[in-house]
Amino acid sequence: MHTLADLIGRHPDAAYAIGAPGRDWLSYGGLKALAGDVRAALRGAGVGAKDRVAIVLPNGPEMAAAFITVAQSATTAPLNPAYKEEEFAFYLEDLKAKALIVEAGYNGPARAAAERFGLTLIELTATEPAGNFVLSTDVKGEAADTDPSADDVALILHTSGTTSRPKIVPLLQSNVAASAQNIAASLALTSEDCCLNVMPLFHIHGLVAAVSASLSAGASISCAPGFDALRFFGWLEEVNPSWYTAVPTMHQAILARAPRNREIIEKSRLRLLRSSSSSLPGPVMTQLAETFGAPVVEAYGMTEAAHQMCCNPIETGRQKPGAVGVPAGPEVRIAHEVENRLVDGVGEISISGPNVTPGYEGNPEANEKNFFEAEGKRWFRTGDQGAFDEDGYLALTGRLKEIINRGGEKISPLEVDGTLSDHPAIAQCVTFAIPHSKLGEDVGAAVVLKEGQMATEREIRDFASERLAAFKVPRKVLVLDEIPKGATGKLQRIGLAEKLGLV
Repeated sequence: MHTLADLIGRHPDAAYAIGAPGRDWLSYGGLKALAGDVRAALRGAGVGAKDRVAIVLPNGPEMAAAFITVAQSATTAPLNPAYKEEEFAFYLEDLKAKALIVEAGYNGPARAAAERFGLTLIELTATEPAGNFVLSTDVKGEAADTDPSADDVALILHTSGTTSRPKIVPLLQSNVAASAQNIAASLALTSEDCCLNVMPLFHIHGLVAAVSASLSAGASISCAPGFDALRFFGWLEEVNPSWYTAVPTMHQAILARAPRNREIIEKSRLRLLRSSSSSLPGPVMTQLAETFGAPVVEAYGMTEAAHQMCCNPIETGRQKPGAVGVPAGPEVRIAHEVENRLVDGVGEISISGPNVTPGYEGNPEANEKNFFEAEGKRWFRTGDQGAFDEDGYLALTGRLKEIINRGGEKISPLEVDGTLSDHPAIAQCVTFAIPHSKLGEDVGAAVVLKEGQMATEREIRDFASERLAAFKVPRKVLVLDEIPKGATGKLQRIGLAEKLGLV
């Protein structure tokens, strides 16, 4: 199965594919027919198999269906609908997009940016059932009606660059297909499974782990309009999914509301909960498993790997809090942080396999820095530091760029996060570097307290002091109502000191 069309074409037409809370299901037969209609509309607008189509739609079933159908006829480039006009202009130009798909009647900043570059504007009108739509455009053109091959680009995303210009990551049809199948195998997905998607669909986690993996297994996926902790349990009751995948901040928000939704939890058929995109604190994993009576499977992914690299086994009791699991798709090894060779012990996590991008587009310098040859294979450096334990589970010690260097003492923010998460009053925390005139960097932490709980900065620092070496204890602890997050709900350490006014 080397293309997305191959993955979807093998499932029975009558089976449910894409849905949404409160709406009827689009079947696999309906999805295949929609893919044909989308192809005809794109070719009639002059969009060929190698052309790039930016998609700016709200989260939901139409966005999921647009991604999976357009990707069978062209290259997709989903963009965050919250961008401003200048951001859209940057991405559309950088991607060399030929067309833009927006909702019918949309007149926002993406349209204005697309008009600057003379892109073909294609409007999407949602119909029933969920995920079904019609495309229309004023542009008439002709494009060869060829199929994308396994080596054609299916999906283009930018890395979320916090300190430098975002890099373009092209993912081939074969990359996305391989990753979808790896994830489906890790989670033992079958046609009986149903995923409740709360992840944004302009990001690799939702696009591949939720949508593509479900559809590769012939399973169904119900797409919520985004994450909303207040509505989550209503969706859980209505959709009755067998699993969902989320980032740690979402899981923590769900946990906070779990006590008042016990009846819904007891009736649910959740077979597993999946967490990815950033490290899940051990105590949160344990609490989730106890609350939902289902294994919490932490996975480790990144855009350049078409998402998944490692995953905790799904068998009950085999999940290790604080570990991101065992290799689950690509080969995963530890590389020397400077020299181009593989090593044992702690070092830079590196991967090789059919789900890995062939390389950044138009950026030979980044490719030179991030890819290397060893033991007859091509390896990609993840930028993460970690090590395998004696059972073959990988533990991350931090992003190499995020490791705090306090006067030569290297501190893993993940370790400090894990300790602070054990404090009974703390609901959420993130440890980050703050500038220091003599040491270069010192340790800062931002925390959100549990509802009805109290803790002062001094109490939190004392708690940390009892459990951590003095140099690892945060010099500054900020108690906040909310920690600033990136577009996908991830807590971002790099640049946080500046955002919080500590620079």
